[in-house]
Order: sequence, then C-alpha cells, then structure tokens
Amino acid sequence: MGKQILIKPLITEKSNRLSEGLTQYTFMVDKGANKIEIKNAVEKLYSVNVESVNTVVMPGKVKLRNTKTGVVRGRKPSYKKAIVTLSSGEEINFFSDL
Repeated sequence: MGKQILIKPLITEKSNRLSEGLTQYTFMVDKGANKIEIKNAVEKLYSVNVESVNTVVMPGKVKLRNTKTGVVRGRKPSYKKAIVTLSSGEEINFFSDL
C-alpha cells in the first residue's frame, strides 16, 4: 500500500472562516504529496468534487520553556498544509460522527 497523503484536517479559527464562507477546507498532508494526489485523495475519501488545491509548507518553529533547571529549547516540526476548494454547494462535515 502507498503512502498516506491526508494526515489530518486542520481545525483553526482561520480554517473555520474559510469553510463557512468559501467552501475551502484545510488539511495537513504528506510533504511529498503533490496537488493532483491531494485532490484525488480528498475526492475519494469524502465523495466531493475538488475545484482547486493550494499548498503551503509551514516552517518549523523554535519553542522555549522555562523550568526550574533552566531554559529548555525545543523545536516544532515543519509540515505541509493544503487548502482545498470544493465545487459550489458541496461541503465536508468533520464533526458528523460526534
């Protein structure tokens, strides 16, 4: 079996605004996946028609935490984000199973 292209949907304030107004949904995807693979994966998994896919590679960030023993430096990993635009009238409901 091949690699898993869609890792998880990203639920943030900005992505909620996009999904309500423009029927755009945001996913965390595999770094090696291209737009065609992402489009096919979303169409197959959610049974919708995808109009376009925009991708962004989000850079990793350094995080600092102050503890009793001193400052602990860590790093959040970088990831690839895909913003998928659906055809008008279609939607994906991530919370249907709740």
